[in-house]
Amino acid sequence: MKKEKFTVTGMTCSACSARVQKAVEKIEGTADVTVNLLTNSMQLQYDERETNPGDIIKAVAAAGYGASVKGRTAQQDAAGAGADPAKKTIADMKHRLIWSIVFLIPMMYISMHSMELAWIGIPVPEAVRAAFDGPENAVAFAFAQLLLLLPIMYLNRHYYIAGFRNLFHGAPNMDSLVGMGSMASALFGAFALFRIGWGLGHGDMSLVSAYSTNLYFESAGMIVTLITVGKYLEARAKGETGRALEALTKLAPRDARVVQGEAERVIPIEQLTVGDLVRVRPGERIPADGTVVSGMASVDEAAITGESIPAAKEKGASVTSATMVRNGTLIFRAERVGEDTTIRQIIRLASDASATKAPIARLADRVAGVFVPAVISVALIAGGVWLALGASVEFAFSIAISILVVSCPCALGLATPVAIMVGTGKGAENGILIKSGEALETAHAIDTVIMDKTGTITEGKPRVTQVVTFGKTNERDLVALAAGLEAGSEHPLAEAVLRYAEEKDITPVSARDFRAVFGRGVTAEVEGHRCYAGNAKFLEENAISVEPVRDALAAMADNGETPLLFARENAVIGVIGAADMEKTTSAEAIRRFEAMGISVVMLTGDNARTAEAIRRRLGLERAIAGVLPEDKEKHIAALQAEGHKVAMIGDGINDAPALARADLGIAIGAGTDVAIESADAVLMRSDLLDAVSAIRLSKAVIKNIKENLFWAFFYNAVCIPLAAGVFYSSFGVKMSPAIGAAAMSMSSFCVVMNALRLRFFRTDHLEESAAHGAAREESSLEEQKEENTMEKTIQIKGMMCAHCQKHVHDALAKMDGVTAVRVDLDGGTATVMAERDIQKSEFKQVIEEAGYELVG
Repeated sequence: MKKEKFTVTGMTCSACSARVQKAVEKIEGTADVTVNLLTNSMQLQYDERETNPGDIIKAVAAAGYGASVKGRTAQQDAAGAGADPAKKTIADMKHRLIWSIVFLIPMMYISMHSMELAWIGIPVPEAVRAAFDGPENAVAFAFAQLLLLLPIMYLNRHYYIAGFRNLFHGAPNMDSLVGMGSMASALFGAFALFRIGWGLGHGDMSLVSAYSTNLYFESAGMIVTLITVGKYLEARAKGETGRALEALTKLAPRDARVVQGEAERVIPIEQLTVGDLVRVRPGERIPADGTVVSGMASVDEAAITGESIPAAKEKGASVTSATMVRNGTLIFRAERVGEDTTIRQIIRLASDASATKAPIARLADRVAGVFVPAVISVALIAGGVWLALGASVEFAFSIAISILVVSCPCALGLATPVAIMVGTGKGAENGILIKSGEALETAHAIDTVIMDKTGTITEGKPRVTQVVTFGKTNERDLVALAAGLEAGSEHPLAEAVLRYAEEKDITPVSARDFRAVFGRGVTAEVEGHRCYAGNAKFLEENAISVEPVRDALAAMADNGETPLLFARENAVIGVIGAADMEKTTSAEAIRRFEAMGISVVMLTGDNARTAEAIRRRLGLERAIAGVLPEDKEKHIAALQAEGHKVAMIGDGINDAPALARADLGIAIGAGTDVAIESADAVLMRSDLLDAVSAIRLSKAVIKNIKENLFWAFFYNAVCIPLAAGVFYSSFGVKMSPAIGAAAMSMSSFCVVMNALRLRFFRTDHLEESAAHGAAREESSLEEQKEENTMEKTIQIKGMMCAHCQKHVHDALAKMDGVTAVRVDLDGGTATVMAERDIQKSEFKQVIEEAGYELVG
């Protein structure tokens, strides 16, 4: 099965997307068809032996819409090639709206000037009265409105063309309701114009008066104009939802500086190949994933991981596409280019997620599929009932038109996709990649989280936790000996010892005559003495008693540490304990999961003693030790059989079966491999707090969708009976077509704006970073306050997020004489302390160069 994405044109409401989906699903060989109204896209799988893109496009065309295979390349996307369809749509809509209003205002003035005079005392020029007032001017009164209506109808002809086309295809949609309501009003007005002419010709002034006050030309124009107002506001709001994805796309560099011998040349990014050596200078973004071969630099990885602190890179370090070199210069070997780079995979995952539907969307789709035909039927029945009850043709006609234009399947169609797009975009913006709408919905129902230990809860590599010496040996001598003995080993414990010695600035001793025993330890001669390093069994095999250190070994085992014993000749001189320690945020993440009512279980292949030590430190209720990778899937299946919704958090490699089995698979520690097929979500930072954020984000999105659906249903439940005149007999209340059009437009706009509230969602990581950052800055300011000669608080406009806060902080901190800076994102202020008096003009220049505005 081949997976393909198509661009679909002509869809205006959820009835449209439902029709397109049904048309394509009927084609033999297609599967998993998903049509997204918000992005005007369709995603599906098809068997190339049974069908092809041409057949799919024909099926969409037969349904009354247009389709094409998404043909733009990743490089074109990255370069921003071609016109942005969303921006073009907004611009066209704005043009139509402006000119529609230009013609609507005089038409409304002509049709309502007598009421304006009577109600609010607006003076009417004598020329207007002479031209349009009185039965004798009825033809001029009606014909002037018709002439002003025709340009409005032409500007908004889409509603009539698409609406009636879909009606004739047997699939009426929102355009059908609008087109029918407006066209019916215009035709009734034209009929009224003929009746006015007949009445004037036959001296029937009562007929002239009756029809001249029931023209509906202004309703025909106002319906399409107000709908266009709503569509324009809706398009503007929807445009905001793709901002995070658009920002990601712009991060991809257009060019690469390739080094060839002593020379270098700049080439388009699409020409870069695996193995090329690429130079990156300060201020430039890294164009591919690779490994540094020379140079040293500070690299800002916030675009990929969200981490605000730049990472130091030197020979042998991995670099990631779209990250920026702040200081220094690097030459790296490209290892993943084009579509294989991290940034391109992030963009693809985020795009695919926004194009998929959550299960909750099926309710709206089912309703939308029968909504429009039902509304048309209700309009015809209501009009007929009022005629049968003795109402005038004009009254019954007004009722039918009001029902047609007030009904709103658009709000139902937008309720889910807008919230999903904003939610997945917000996640991508913060390094949380959710692959589908279904995964986003599943996450909110999770009640149990299974976590792998190594690399997920812990750092994934051991480090020295304690050094215990015996006899006359001191700590520095023991560490120097240990580093000398382990210098030639590649064992993780040896790496931990060498790293510890380097941190303590301890020089390893010189050793010779090395002998290694696999799985036991090493021995060598140091300063004429035979020395040993290894486990207890290794020392015992060499006739060295470990009884003196039994208590130390037991204590280390209880703490989950692995002991490394050292001996000189026949006596133990010390023990170094090493452990794969928990990440700094793991305990807090577990606490937050439990605060949300989610049970947390740790699975590990380690021994029970180590697992118990970590369980105690983290405050976990349950830890299961000695679990092989293939058995983790069985534990998840058992929990699911008990009725639990289970999320599995692992590294995405040996945990693949468990990630696939879980209701929600979350891959962690995958900063340079975001295409893990077995996971439903990928966390770009190796931070469990982001897993908490992913579930919180899911809960926020689902809550938002339910709010949207409720208000969409509530709106129709109230407005359709009101438009049908149900309350007219008892309370004298009914809805005019013009008011109905305004209400319909605002309902869609309100649904979109409610979904956009998700843009203010804050991740747990940002909350913690902001709190710690504020505390550090506050402390720094207090410590330096007495030393500084100047303290100023400035107001800054344009900061929107933590990245803006960091950007402003760095820009101010680089100013000459500045010793401390505190930036308040919520208050939009920055407090600067310096050793000199800094003028406002200097602040203004720095702030504007950073892309923001100094206020006051």
